[in-house]
Amino acid sequence: MAVSMARVIKLFGLLCLVVTIAAEVRVKRQDEDTDPDSINVEELCKDRPGDEYFRLSTDGDCREVVRCDDAGENGITRLATVRCPTGLYFDVLRQTCDWKTNVKSCDQLGKPRKVLPILKTDEPICPEGKLSCGNGECIDKELFCNGKPDCKDESDENACTVELDPNRAPDCDPTQCVLPDCFCSADGTRIPGNIEPQQVPQMITITFNGAVNVDNIDLYEDIFNGQRQNPNGCQIRGTYFVSHKYTNYSAVQDLHRKGHEISVFSLTHKDDPNYWTQGTYDDWLAEMAGARLIVERFANITDGSIIGVRAPYLRVGGNKQFEMMADQFFVYDASITASLGRVPIWPYTLYFRMPHKCNGNAHNCPSRSHPVWEMVMNELDRRDDPTFDESLPGCHMVDSCSNIQSGEQFGRLLRHNFNRHYNSNRAPLGLHFHASWLKSKKEYREELIKFIEEMLGRNDVFFVTMLQVIQWMQNPTELNALRDFQEWKEKCDVKGQPYCSLPNACPLTTRELPGETLRLFTCMECPNNYPWILDPTGDGFSKK
Repeated sequence: MAVSMARVIKLFGLLCLVVTIAAEVRVKRQDEDTDPDSINVEELCKDRPGDEYFRLSTDGDCREVVRCDDAGENGITRLATVRCPTGLYFDVLRQTCDWKTNVKSCDQLGKPRKVLPILKTDEPICPEGKLSCGNGECIDKELFCNGKPDCKDESDENACTVELDPNRAPDCDPTQCVLPDCFCSADGTRIPGNIEPQQVPQMITITFNGAVNVDNIDLYEDIFNGQRQNPNGCQIRGTYFVSHKYTNYSAVQDLHRKGHEISVFSLTHKDDPNYWTQGTYDDWLAEMAGARLIVERFANITDGSIIGVRAPYLRVGGNKQFEMMADQFFVYDASITASLGRVPIWPYTLYFRMPHKCNGNAHNCPSRSHPVWEMVMNELDRRDDPTFDESLPGCHMVDSCSNIQSGEQFGRLLRHNFNRHYNSNRAPLGLHFHASWLKSKKEYREELIKFIEEMLGRNDVFFVTMLQVIQWMQNPTELNALRDFQEWKEKCDVKGQPYCSLPNACPLTTRELPGETLRLFTCMECPNNYPWILDPTGDGFSKK
């Protein structure tokens, strides 16, 4: 029985095409090829998802796997066998065929089976204040999902999602959660202050991720040229999530001088997504607090205004990331995405349970209560013709809307998503970019500027920073009173020259990056070493 479904993946930047398990494979039913008496299919398939592939034996050539198929006659579960094409092995951990050299799981029958705790029973099986491990052992409730196994079978750390964590944040209670410090709603769509939508300013946040340097400074000066003003007479603003390597800190200093918001995108920007998802408290501390320390020092930002975090690859670090943020007085995270929905979601605080599913982000959203704002990334609707096209998954970064290939398409994307927000609950519209995408085609930049100028022709659209969104939400103010909204008047119209026109171009090395000499551009004095994760000040390693 032949199944044809081609999927192509790129491996480590090589121009190699890998055919996945479903391409040109032979699928054999258990009753055709396997002795049914030798395998207890029901036992094998108990609690196993139908799309999970596993081995019956580690003998053989590592190409063959099976999955449970309950589409047999009379509802009997059978085993469907799949074989990778010649030259490829099956990786049971990643559930895909790959080149032999990349597969390290040939000695494993399947994905590790996690033992789950027994959380729901008709009658209590543990004393009050305790819960049952998978093996029936009772331990204190607060020990569940604390990051270290306490059950002998380690099941206390295996049911820790937003929905399952026994110590999860409670559901939104509007009587307890009141502004300015707390904001929540049952489905995330309620407008702060219960203002009528027509009286709510449509806020648009333009954000950029990555290093600020000669490759993109001209783009930022073009978009934010000092001539474009919001309806309150103040210049439009953006938010920059800055990563450290290759950043020109004199340029960051000037962006801050002009009133843009500077936030952090990590120190190392390591390209292993699991490093972020599974990061410890200390990893997040070194990456985000370390990055803030570097920006404050070398961009000379001394006003305590660096309060925001975005996780690389949007790989949220669960409760550990948010515990660190609270301890280090970071006010908000801007990494969690919300699936495309009919009505977009307003930012919310994490004192109470998040009001939407943990979408993407490797499903490691915070389950506990944290005194942190979440500047949720509402997915964009990327359909070319929303009235006609079939539904497509949304995209969180503009540059991940892969079907956008022309300026005209980009313009339609901007206007359609503006209308989705403007004509519903006016939740802030987030336009999140990597500068390289906007620079890849001149028409993209031109279309964005055209859109900004068109929006500024209205009297109810404001291009603001993440912090300005929070300031409005903490003190919801109707459109007719916004001209005097003091929180948006700071650095209203900045003129003048940069602090230094010729920054120091410090050629530096660090023991942490052997063989590399990196230039650090700063108006401040050059440090001794290139700042990095163990030495964020660049003063040198402390002797132990």
